[in-house]
Amino acid sequence: MKKNNFAVRFLYGTRAGRALLELMLKSKIDGLIVKFLWSPLSKPVIPLYIKMNKISMKDFQGQKYRTFREFFVREREPVEMDLNPGHLISPCDGWLSAFPIEEDSSFRIKGSHYKLEDLIQDKELAKQFYDGDCLIFRLCASDYHHYSYIDDGYQGVDHYIPGMLHSVQPIACDTYPVYTLNRRVWTLLQTEHFGPVIQTEVGAFVVGGIVNENENGRFFRGMEKGHFELAGSTIVLLFQKDCICLRSQIRKRLAEGKEFRVKQGMWIGEKKKS
Repeated sequence: MKKNNFAVRFLYGTRAGRALLELMLKSKIDGLIVKFLWSPLSKPVIPLYIKMNKISMKDFQGQKYRTFREFFVREREPVEMDLNPGHLISPCDGWLSAFPIEEDSSFRIKGSHYKLEDLIQDKELAKQFYDGDCLIFRLCASDYHHYSYIDDGYQGVDHYIPGMLHSVQPIACDTYPVYTLNRRVWTLLQTEHFGPVIQTEVGAFVVGGIVNENENGRFFRGMEKGHFELAGSTIVLLFQKDCICLRSQIRKRLAEGKEFRVKQGMWIGEKKKS
């Protein structure tokens, strides 16, 4: 995994950087950056971004991009999905971490303390996930930023919560409770094999949008749910008590305090046996 880049370390790891970050967030400079990345003027950024983040373009041969935004939301051919209905799959490419949800609906991520009711702003729904599991998928700049459904099922409406746009790099999460400060969209998924699941897409610095394709309807394992625009982001999955069990090699790495690299459609766990 890459180390945090200098800019992120400066903004979140130093007093001067945090002061500058606060000024940047208040000045809405990220909005100006988004406008630039949506414009044809951003086209020269594409090869630099590919080189800097060592992005493989083998799945995107022949595609042309007029703007950085077009490049970032590029679509690849469908990847192989684990189709075993009892297997839990990853919704996206990224780095996985997992945390138990305590009896009071809270969970801890390093230096930050979170409560589910703050994350989704629905106290009654949060109660249904006491003693459950929280899976966090952190997408990096080099990752494919489309995400899919983890099972067959039915979903209701998307709930949009406005917020700030902090980085989701580990150093930022150590400094601020990013997941309850940032812009996000959550959806209650009634899945066939894992019970009710809350999926929350969390925006990050310079994310131009969280785009979900479906509301109030059926979905199927591996079907695209949506995509992020313009920068690294995060997906949070919440499961009720005794619903899932992660694969042993994943549990072992997470127990060492490390994230586990996952790919979209990959088998990461299974339905917990009763």
